[in-house]
Amino acid sequence: MTRAKLGSHARLSDRIAKARAMKPSQVKKILGGNHMQKLEQIYEGKAKKVHATEDPELLIVAYKDSATAFDGKKKGEIIGKGVINNRVTNHLMQYLAQHGIPTHYVEEISERETVVKKVTIIPLEVIVRNIAAGSLSKRLGLPEGAKLASTVLEFSYKDDDLGDPLVNDYHIAALHLATPEELAAISAYAFQINDLLSAYLHDLNIELIDFKLEFGKTAAGQIVLADEISPDTCRFWDSVTGQKLDKDRFRFDLGDVENAYQEVLHRLLGN
Repeated sequence: MTRAKLGSHARLSDRIAKARAMKPSQVKKILGGNHMQKLEQIYEGKAKKVHATEDPELLIVAYKDSATAFDGKKKGEIIGKGVINNRVTNHLMQYLAQHGIPTHYVEEISERETVVKKVTIIPLEVIVRNIAAGSLSKRLGLPEGAKLASTVLEFSYKDDDLGDPLVNDYHIAALHLATPEELAAISAYAFQINDLLSAYLHDLNIELIDFKLEFGKTAAGQIVLADEISPDTCRFWDSVTGQKLDKDRFRFDLGDVENAYQEVLHRLLGN
């Protein structure tokens, strides 16, 4: 490697190091026009692929159009879903960060790809429910659309083979999934995120029925919001018409799936 290239690489490494310690809104000024180099794929899930980068503490997440439901029993494709989920997630992550919620978001580098902080995912799905729908309605015999007297917080153990079973604080402690302090922090963040998103979406005529969150720990031990916030992981209903604007349209063959996802993007970003 020539001295000029070594100097350029060193300057980029310095910018990356600074970016990891900064707020997302400041990152682009540091990284400039030099996007992260996408290296080998290290993971592929139902909705995303994850690639390593030249920085061990940063990853690139690429969103896919593939869709699944009912624990993978139903599979299909929602055209443009990856682009929409990437942009919606990044928009909402940045909004939450501006209001004090730490996230893994670093920089959106293409319509489908985003640089994120590398985290160790805490193996819990954190489910926040405002209105009865989905499995809650089935388990408790509540009519879909019934307003809950108070927000419900649930946890499920992330294990596809077991069907992501519901767990409580005692299960979480017994399985060493999170410490009491970590669980308290996650719960507090979940309720705060619910308050922030519910108010924000209300102004866009979107009712936040329920949603799923995932959290991770950085190398420094900080708990941050990870994964995604999108029509895949949230139930969004039009607050005027009650129209479903989320993956339930795919789950239950309601039709007009792509337009529903596009409508969410349009209301959030105007395009």
